Amino acid sequence: MFTAIKSQKVQNRVYQYQTDSLANPSSNAAVEGADPSMATLTATTMISGNTQILTKAFQVSESAISVATYGRAKETAYQLGKALKEIKKDVEFAYLGASNAAVTGNSSTAREMASADQLIDSSVSVDAGSNATDPLTEGKLNTLGQAVYEAGGNPDTLMIKPADSLIIAGFASSSGRNRTFNDETKTLTAVIDLLVTPFGQYKVVLNRIQMSTHAFLLDPSMWRSAVLRPFSRTLLARTGDSEKHFVTYEGGLMHLNPKASGMITGLS
Repeated sequence: MFTAIKSQKVQNRVYQYQTDSLANPSSNAAVEGADPSMATLTATTMISGNTQILTKAFQVSESAISVATYGRAKETAYQLGKALKEIKKDVEFAYLGASNAAVTGNSSTAREMASADQLIDSSVSVDAGSNATDPLTEGKLNTLGQAVYEAGGNPDTLMIKPADSLIIAGFASSSGRNRTFNDETKTLTAVIDLLVTPFGQYKVVLNRIQMSTHAFLLDPSMWRSAVLRPFSRTLLARTGDSEKHFVTYEGGLMHLNPKASGMITGLS
C-alpha cells in the first residue's frame, strides 16, 4: 500500500483534512425564466490524524568500513539500504499489519497513526462471519463491491494475504467457467491477476504484511501518506571505534473519502 499511494506533506503532529459528499440525484426541471432556489450548504466533514515516528539505528565498525567486502562496495551503504527497506516495511505494517486506533501520545507514550481499517467507514465493511474458519468467498467480495459502488466508490485494487490468492485462483474452477490456453497448453496459468466483477475490475495484489483477517478493496487515489518528516539518516556522535547511524520517518495515513474503499473482516 505504501508504494501504491501518493504522499502529501503535512505541517503538524496532528493534521486535519476535509471530506464531502454529493447530493443524491433527484428530478431536476426548472420553469423557463424562474428564479433559482438556493440550496442549503452543508459543512464538510473534518477528519483528524496524527503522525507516528518510526526509527531504525545501526552501527558499523571502522574495521568493517575499511575492509573489502564481497558482493558490496561499502558496508555503511549496504546497512543503510537495509535499514531503509526495514523501516518502509514498518510503515506498511502501521498501515495494514494491525488494527490500530490513533494514539495522541505524551511525554512517555509514543504517538501512533490510525491503521487503514480504522479509516474505512463501517458501511463499506463486510464481516466474513463469526466462524474462525471463514474463508474469502466470491459472494462476500461481490457484496463488498456492491456496497462500495453504491456508496460512490470506484476501487480498482484488491489487496489480500498470500493464502487468499490461492482461494481467488480457485474462482476459475467454479462450475461453468473455462480457462483458455493460448500456447498449445504448454503453460498452465493458475493465478488470477484481474477480477472482472459486476461492480468493477480489481487488480489482485498480494501483501505479505497485512492482517490475515482482512481483505481490502482499495481506491489508491483516495489515500495519502501524510508526511511530516521524510526518510532521513543522521550520523550520531562517535563514542568509540564505529559509526552510528539513525534513520527516521514521521508520518501518518489519510483516507480522503472513508467510503471510497472497503474491507472484508473476520477471515481465517
